[in-house]
Amino acid sequence: MFKSILFKVLGVLGLLIAGLFVFLYYVTYSEGVRSGELIKFSRKGVIFKTWEGEISQGISGAQIFSFSILDRDQEVIESMKAAEGQYVKVNYEERFATFPWWGETKYYITSVEVKASPHSNKFGGNSP
Repeated sequence: MFKSILFKVLGVLGLLIAGLFVFLYYVTYSEGVRSGELIKFSRKGVIFKTWEGEISQGISGAQIFSFSILDRDQEVIESMKAAEGQYVKVNYEERFATFPWWGETKYYITSVEVKASPHSNKFGGNSP
């Protein structure tokens, strides 16, 4: 009798853990778009190497958007490498939580597009 109760409890716990894992893996909390100057993009980590970056969303650099990119999104990674220092518009997904092999943040970039900076001089000359 004790063994059957133990197996039932362990089975329920196993299902709960599997359900939580599936939920965290597939369900997104929010989706959106952000834009700014790509100021940092690197691959880092000791055990799990992940792609991490930062976008400055303000003139003073006070508003920094930190993000990660999944290894499976090679096209996005290559686009980010080419866009270093440029103004970019990114689509992202926010997750409830993250796994160590995914990255340090809960924000994952799904696409990137290089744009003209709204802060550049539109008239082609230096302003007085």
